[in-house]
Amino acid sequence: MKLKEYDIAEHLNSEEEIQMYLNEILEDGDPALVLAALGDIARARNISQLAKEVGMSREGLYKALSGQGNPAFTTIIKIVNSLGLKLQFKSIKSSNL
Repeated sequence: MKLKEYDIAEHLNSEEEIQMYLNEILEDGDPALVLAALGDIARARNISQLAKEVGMSREGLYKALSGQGNPAFTTIIKIVNSLGLKLQFKSIKSSNL
């Protein structure tokens, strides 16, 4: 019996699910995971339309959001905004204070 490969993009159907998923990934703090998560969200949406809005080719967007990608921060902001999201910052509470 062959199992179907799990694709998170197939399960990101609502704004709430997307926000929860991205917030969980951000908690980890790994930039590569954040890029991969943005790629998952882009695939859950219309990646061709997103690429057009960001001003990139579809292939360029895939590469930017891959493990080998290293997009400029301005590109990340454009992607996030085109996905209808925004970045927020909060203070990191240190137990040493």
